[in-house]
Amino acid sequence: MIVRRTISAVALCAFVWGASAFFHVPSFAQQTKASDKSAVTVDVDAVIKEQARQNVPVIGRLVAQNSGVVSALIKGVVQEMHVHVGDRVAAGDVLAVLATDSLKWSRELRAAEVKSAEADLTNARAQATLRRQELQRLENLRQSSAFSPARFEDAQQELAKAESSAARGASDLSVAKANLNLADIDLANARVKAPYAGVVTATLTAVGTYLNVGEPVLSLVDDLSMEVEADVPADRVQALTPGTMVSFGIGADGIERFAAVRAQVPEENPLTRTRKVRFSPAEDALGQNAAANQSVSISIPSGPMQEVVTVHKDAVLNKGGQRVVFIVTNGTANLRPVDLGEAVGGRFVVRTGLNPGDEVVVRGNERLTPGQAVQTQKTKK
Repeated sequence: MIVRRTISAVALCAFVWGASAFFHVPSFAQQTKASDKSAVTVDVDAVIKEQARQNVPVIGRLVAQNSGVVSALIKGVVQEMHVHVGDRVAAGDVLAVLATDSLKWSRELRAAEVKSAEADLTNARAQATLRRQELQRLENLRQSSAFSPARFEDAQQELAKAESSAARGASDLSVAKANLNLADIDLANARVKAPYAGVVTATLTAVGTYLNVGEPVLSLVDDLSMEVEADVPADRVQALTPGTMVSFGIGADGIERFAAVRAQVPEENPLTRTRKVRFSPAEDALGQNAAANQSVSISIPSGPMQEVVTVHKDAVLNKGGQRVVFIVTNGTANLRPVDLGEAVGGRFVVRTGLNPGDEVVVRGNERLTPGQAVQTQKTKK
């Protein structure tokens, strides 16, 4: 029995030694390296201290700089309608055409009158030249016995009449040319054109309708050159000097847009104690879907510049109704509840919970769990 137990112990040692040859047990350094490979790569951004001012939200609206009714400039029957509601037009595009038959013949009549006046003026000027030559011949005979004072005086009167006829002919030609220009204008105005680029919002007449001068044809709104207008409390307008930049949002798309103060309207509403302020949006700030009278939310500065601690908006998460961020410490992401203030550009003011220099996760934080190992890289600006 003793011999058998000895053999069993030797066999057990041989088995363990052989198993170690087939199953590699990693060292501590190798285990640490494997743990590093399992760390999640995230983007981080630093909590900073910067100059900012407190803002208050004000509800405003988009207003079109060019909008209104396009009217007929001459009277006539609508012969053609070239656009429909919703069509986008460029400045100078033909929107409608009035009947032009009588206008064309009227223009031809005026052109004939111009030619007749030109002929009359040419004849009058020729007569004046003839009378002037005759008077000159009599003047040359003044020292001779053949000179007749009476005939000389008659020649002077004939010259005066000829020059008067030439002046009247020039005046008649000017009148004829003016009438021709008016006929050309009427003929051109028979084509109702867009005074500015925009979108047709309503058609107010139809083919076959007789229009008098000034009657509406359609309504047009320029949606590509709109401004932001807001009724700002009178005690807030001091900070809104021309050129001051403000941020605003449209709807719930979450996109931050910017505009500059263009002007303050020097008129106060006695009921609301507000003043109208116009803002010029930055280029391409409104996009292609902006509409006149669309509501916007504007962030109006309400106080002086002050130094605040801010955190990137992408770092903030809502968990259980509380705002939290993942802060990275020694390669580990840990949850940190924060108390935040108003927005400052793409960041939030931090009241409590973070200090300048803290690194917070701004990309990849949705899939993190508290205490998870992370590898960090700076977020791209």
